[in-house]
Amino acid sequence: MTAVIRVENLGKCYRIQHEQSRQYTTVRDELSAVFHNLGRSRATVSEETFWALQEVGFEVREGERVGIIGRNGAGKSTLLKLLSRITEPSSGMVSIRGRVASLLEVGTGFHPELSGRENIYLNGAILGMSRRQVQQRFDEIVDFAEVERFLDTPIKRYSSGMYTRLAFAVAAHLDSDILIVDEVLAVGDLAFQKKCLSKMKGVTETGRTVLFVSHNMQAVKRLCDRALVLSDGRIVADHTVDNAIKSYLDMAMSEGGGAGIAEQIAGLPFDPAVQFEAVSVSQDGRSTEEPETDKTLDIRVDFKVKERVRGLRIYFDLCDADGAVLLRSFHDEYADSRSVFDVGSYSATGHIPAGLLGPVDYRLVIRATIFNIRSCTGDGVSAPLRPIQTASHNAAYANDTFRAKLVVGGNWMVKRSD
Repeated sequence: MTAVIRVENLGKCYRIQHEQSRQYTTVRDELSAVFHNLGRSRATVSEETFWALQEVGFEVREGERVGIIGRNGAGKSTLLKLLSRITEPSSGMVSIRGRVASLLEVGTGFHPELSGRENIYLNGAILGMSRRQVQQRFDEIVDFAEVERFLDTPIKRYSSGMYTRLAFAVAAHLDSDILIVDEVLAVGDLAFQKKCLSKMKGVTETGRTVLFVSHNMQAVKRLCDRALVLSDGRIVADHTVDNAIKSYLDMAMSEGGGAGIAEQIAGLPFDPAVQFEAVSVSQDGRSTEEPETDKTLDIRVDFKVKERVRGLRIYFDLCDADGAVLLRSFHDEYADSRSVFDVGSYSATGHIPAGLLGPVDYRLVIRATIFNIRSCTGDGVSAPLRPIQTASHNAAYANDTFRAKLVVGGNWMVKRSD
């Protein structure tokens, strides 16, 4: 097949300025400095060079579904912005054949003062489509987005979920050759995410190409045939989707264990509402990566709420070695109404009950999200688990190979019936 995207030696460099203002101790010193430096800058400016992408090269052929995965700061969004022509590269080249529809951030390409109806036509015009061509797909877009009641309302009044539904519907239904989708689907509800994944899968059957960035490995596996793994602005793996995900998870496990939880917390993305301060995984009050299988495991999150927020959920995923989520536990799993947090410091403690884990490798991922709005902690905080099988489990067959993912203990009863 023909290559519709060709990237060669691509790089993107940013210059970061650091200002160090002079310090004064008295009003007289301050006033003296103002007159002395009149017309001159008082700040000492130092400049740092940061390469968000370096020496990136790959090809994507027509009709391919390619996932792009990596930790926060790996360069995924920068790469998509370069492919979408939102920003220019510092080095190398990007060659694209065909029209590109991008869904990179909530709000990209939409005008907040215009209605949903007007923004559909605006996006069509940006893609080079005539009004008649947009009109032919208009009803499909509205039906898919499920925003018919609010179609003539300025989209600045839409919720993030409504905004995303409409933005995706426009990008997926208008006449583009290449569809580029970033992690924005994370703000939609589960039913809509499934709907979007099915739509993107259907899009490729018409010969269109999809590039998909997500932290949800199951979504990447379901949609994509191939994946690129980015780390520190470079492609470190380009494989079939299964092999690429394995490479990424192996790397994430290694980095998560080596960097330590405190360093991971320091590297979490900024969120205006919530900030993780500490995360611990412990058993019997002691931090551990090797819990005993017959004892409860405690996961504690200390976090700060910086503005009043409704729908904030602290949760953890227990994943297997392939990244599949075996169980997910929210702090408000059985609450009658959505959580409301006022400004302040909090701690939340969840548990994995005794007798559930087997003697195999797992990975815990702890995150925070605001329901139907956004993920607050990106990749979250990752911690490896390597449980130790204790004598009480499978004692009569201690050398038997453990083949399952989880254990359900004590639910059998055998009795003699004659």
